[in-house]
Amino acid sequence: MVFLEFQESKFIDCEIEMKAAVLREHNKPLEIEDVEVSKPSPREVLVRPVAAGVCHSDLHFMDGSYPYMLPTILGHESAGIVEDVGTDVTYVKKGDHVITCLSAFCGHCPKCLTGHLSICDEKNEAPIVRAAEQEPRLHQNGESIHQFLNLSSFAELMLIHEHALVKIREDMPMDRAALIGCSTTTGVGAVFHTAGVEPGSKVAVLGCGGVGLAAINGAAIAGAGMVIAVDMLDEKLEMAKAVGATHTINASSGNAVGEVIELTQGGCDYTFEAIGLKTTAEQAFQMLQNGGTATVIGMIPVGTMIELHGVDFLMEKKIQGSNMGSNRFRVDMPRFVDFYLNGKLHLDQMISKHIQLSDVNEALDALKTGQEARHVIMFDQ
Repeated sequence: MVFLEFQESKFIDCEIEMKAAVLREHNKPLEIEDVEVSKPSPREVLVRPVAAGVCHSDLHFMDGSYPYMLPTILGHESAGIVEDVGTDVTYVKKGDHVITCLSAFCGHCPKCLTGHLSICDEKNEAPIVRAAEQEPRLHQNGESIHQFLNLSSFAELMLIHEHALVKIREDMPMDRAALIGCSTTTGVGAVFHTAGVEPGSKVAVLGCGGVGLAAINGAAIAGAGMVIAVDMLDEKLEMAKAVGATHTINASSGNAVGEVIELTQGGCDYTFEAIGLKTTAEQAFQMLQNGGTATVIGMIPVGTMIELHGVDFLMEKKIQGSNMGSNRFRVDMPRFVDFYLNGKLHLDQMISKHIQLSDVNEALDALKTGQEARHVIMFDQ
């Protein structure tokens, strides 16, 4: 990482250069490039990432199934140390350990004021993002680099609004903390907040990737009486047992719905779809008993429609979505840190491998196979 004064750039206030993984074209590998970072504005925080998880959601933006402005720096699941703060920041100071979160909140819109911070109405408006007339947070040779989900964590530095991070205790391992920034909060939060799983209930989770495993772990913590993991890979089902699944079903049989109905003697109280496919979203609904609730966590591609039998709604079956686990991340994430350190939240099993930033494309390729949970980028300190 090189610190220098930019004399020739039109962004005269910028003085930090870093390495970052830049996406310039959909379905093309990320390129490790030198990118300039602005100084923090009054309410911004400069974070030096220590660890960043490579999440399956990054693939959706990389392949264009979820369109995003290019060029951009991907990555949204990270933990690090505060490097610098803007003049009006009082929540954190240099040296604090933090987890970043894409659920940045304005704090004053109707959603925020009623406790629904994860769906803040103004998280993509100033000052959470920089106004058009301001210099961009990220750029290269005068060209703006779009910040991904207000974070862009596949980089040696992150410049973010103070409402996009939370302080954590310093005895929390940073690689585990990074997972709390997305997959853990999304899965556990969907169980706790979106669905409100009750003790003794019957739960099925479709898909045992990082988010699905977190939902399984969350259901176990919530006291569900039966937690059924559904996946097509035996390796993933073994991981599911390690984090709290009481039963497993290999969906390769082609009759996962029937097997869940038989195992539960009539269907589940709660199901969670953690893959992002039309078929599995429909199956999650079909696995419900009367009065049950299906929660879709997975990112179903833009434009995809799902089909349900209308008569099932007469039996008070429900289907709903979940955005980042309906989180209140400044409350939730420190609690999840405590859960991990108290042995309740199983994050060790979630990490398949530690890698360098230069290995990010191999990590993304590994996610496509579905055989590994998480690669975590570790940055040199």
